[in-house]
Amino acid sequence: MKALVISGGGSKGAFAGGVAQYLIEDMRKDYQLYLGTSTGSLLVSHLALEKVEKIKEVYTSVNQKSIFSHNPFRIKQKYQGQQIAINHLNVLYNFLRGSKTFGESYNLKSLIRNTLTPDEFERLTELNKDIVITVSNLSLNQVEYKSINDFEYDDFCEWVWISCNYIPFMTLVRKNGCEYADGGLSTMVPIEEAIRRGAKEIDAIILHTEVNYMNRMPSRNAFDLMTTMFNYMLDRIEYQNIKIGKFVASHQGAIINFYYTPTVLTTNSLIFNRNKMTKWWQNGYDYARLKNHSTSEIQ
Repeated sequence: MKALVISGGGSKGAFAGGVAQYLIEDMRKDYQLYLGTSTGSLLVSHLALEKVEKIKEVYTSVNQKSIFSHNPFRIKQKYQGQQIAINHLNVLYNFLRGSKTFGESYNLKSLIRNTLTPDEFERLTELNKDIVITVSNLSLNQVEYKSINDFEYDDFCEWVWISCNYIPFMTLVRKNGCEYADGGLSTMVPIEEAIRRGAKEIDAIILHTEVNYMNRMPSRNAFDLMTTMFNYMLDRIEYQNIKIGKFVASHQGAIINFYYTPTVLTTNSLIFNRNKMTKWWQNGYDYARLKNHSTSEIQ
């Protein structure tokens, strides 16, 4: 069984889309299993349908308004770049209305439902493929994997949305008596789960460089420190997922093909910029083509 695994990474998911486009359209890879965490969960359903151009247009067009119904951030232009600062009024309003998080992401939930139609969902369930979404159950302190084969349309769309909810900046969801959040809080790269479900060849797209190429700038305020801290935690989780995945693969006879980002795309993946994301998508496509051409020449 062949599996495509896409890690979390916010706006950097555009790079993953480009890599997947080359693997599916040019290399004609036929995956039976698709696993996505966070931003990866937004891609896998459309990739399984081979609706690459559709998801490319949607994915590279999103902005802050597409994601947040209450945006906790302000984007500032500084030193020819973009930085995120706290939107004090929005955060205060969110707390006054009883929210447990700095912001809310109900616009993303609507976008997911508008992008994946009920007809497309039905076609997915008829295919001999499994689409699996990673979520974090905070109440039970465990990771959960939600297969499209186990849910109806509304529930599946909600699990995709939950997988993307990067708390405490996005919505904390209570479902089935438990509190759920971003799948990346427990598993950034679900390689082990792909092997457990029977995958013997895995293409894993990691939205991070293989080697650390940067030192973060000093935190400017408490809010900035919080984002830095969470990014550090997610990087450690990702490193452990890859390490465990390699170990399990070596004992189960599975092959893993890794696709890392060759350069640092952004230091803040919560900024969604159409021009940059369109470029990253093309970068992912070009990188996958170069990597596979180089491999074939060596062989």
